[in-house]
Amino acid sequence: MDLVNKSFNGNISSGNEDQNNTNQIKCLLLPDDLSFSVIPPYIMIIAILGILLNIFVLMVFCLHKKSCTTAEIYLSNMAAADLLLVSFLPFYAFYVLKRFDWTFGLAMCKLVSMSILMNTYSSIYFMVLIGIDRYLALVHPLFSEGIRRPKFAKLGCVVVWILGFLFSLPALIHRDLTAPINNTKSNCFMNFPSHNVQLTSDLSLSVLGFIIPIFIISFCTIKIIKSLKNRITEGVNAKKVDHKATTLVLAVLLAFLICWVPYHLVKILYFLKDAKLFTSCSVFKLLHICSQIFTYLAYFNSTLNPILYVLVGKNFQKKVKELFRQWDHKRTSTLSNTVSTKLPRSNRSSHNIV
Repeated sequence: MDLVNKSFNGNISSGNEDQNNTNQIKCLLLPDDLSFSVIPPYIMIIAILGILLNIFVLMVFCLHKKSCTTAEIYLSNMAAADLLLVSFLPFYAFYVLKRFDWTFGLAMCKLVSMSILMNTYSSIYFMVLIGIDRYLALVHPLFSEGIRRPKFAKLGCVVVWILGFLFSLPALIHRDLTAPINNTKSNCFMNFPSHNVQLTSDLSLSVLGFIIPIFIISFCTIKIIKSLKNRITEGVNAKKVDHKATTLVLAVLLAFLICWVPYHLVKILYFLKDAKLFTSCSVFKLLHICSQIFTYLAYFNSTLNPILYVLVGKNFQKKVKELFRQWDHKRTSTLSNTVSTKLPRSNRSSHNIV
């Protein structure tokens, strides 16, 4: 949301637009821009699919009679974070459709932006937990037995949600509404008190919310892949359950890297632009195009994750089948009990005699 909004509205700060920002808007905002007609339907599609699929994933994890494993605890929290994002995306779709005219008020401006940021940073740290869990399970299985317990996984998830909330506080504090174009449009934008505060906030979030966690995720992913290759080469038979969980986790990790790394890289480029390291119109146009593509690719990850659970997660598929059998058994039992209670007393007596 921030990147695309920046592309169209310039870098409005502290109530005054300088000539550089005005030129930037003229450079980027084209009257016939297809994004105003193409992007809203795309966002609505991934929002609807994301809501349905992530609710389905949460139902499977929560309603299944068996308790979740450590990996499943992390994946279910990922689904909750994805559900948080896609639930607020329709507001943003309408915002783009209205050519960035926000009509939902200041409170929703802050809330929608905060929910997107919470997903952004919660997701990457859930990926850190998932990567560390698989790394310990495969590379240090004996050492990690005491650490990889469900209670520690739940505690880790609580910490991640707290971190996600803290990282999203700038949206809650600095999001504001303004009417920069002849008082006809109300833009939802980040209104930092000064340029230095903006640079400090962007830099700290880039380091803590992307560079450090992506280094950890990359390290764990490489070690996991090496460990799996060594086991295949040496002919070591890993546990089937462990191998299935690792396959799903690797798919989710790789999908996350593909969808989110370009978004964060473009965000770093915007940080360099805000620091006035480049001012070329051609660079602004390139950033605009990249922000369009990579922002909506990142949003798609919230819909892609539950699809991966269904297609790749063998344990998840097994849970789904068991859950449907569980529901079918309950429905059959309820139906038989209902039929037996409706039988005439004489029929039930004669049946008992026989």
